[in-house]
Amino acid sequence: MTTPSFLTVDLPCDAALQAAKKKLSQAGLRALQTFDLHATRARQPQPDCSCPNHGTADCDCQMVVLMVYGETAEPAALILHGSDGQTRFSIADDLSQRADKQLAAAIKEALKIKAAVSV
Repeated sequence: MTTPSFLTVDLPCDAALQAAKKKLSQAGLRALQTFDLHATRARQPQPDCSCPNHGTADCDCQMVVLMVYGETAEPAALILHGSDGQTRFSIADDLSQRADKQLAAAIKEALKIKAAVSV
């Protein structure tokens, strides 16, 4: 389970990802990308898009997962979900992946992307 999105930016996911990596690094946090939906989908033999939002080959949905490391031993999973030129950021936080509150707060502070914030 992820927490609700804490940030939505008017940027495609790839651009938001690059901006997020830069901001996290500037804040002294390390980000390791562990999942990329486009890369995973490219390895699938099926040409059809099974996206519940678009369902076409023109689907621009993207999901990226970053494991973000701070001063604590355990990372936090930062999830970027992009579609229709926007990207939503959330942090995984459930019983199996409990996010450290200080690390989650540091991530949110680092990602204050003031330009193009829509929510």
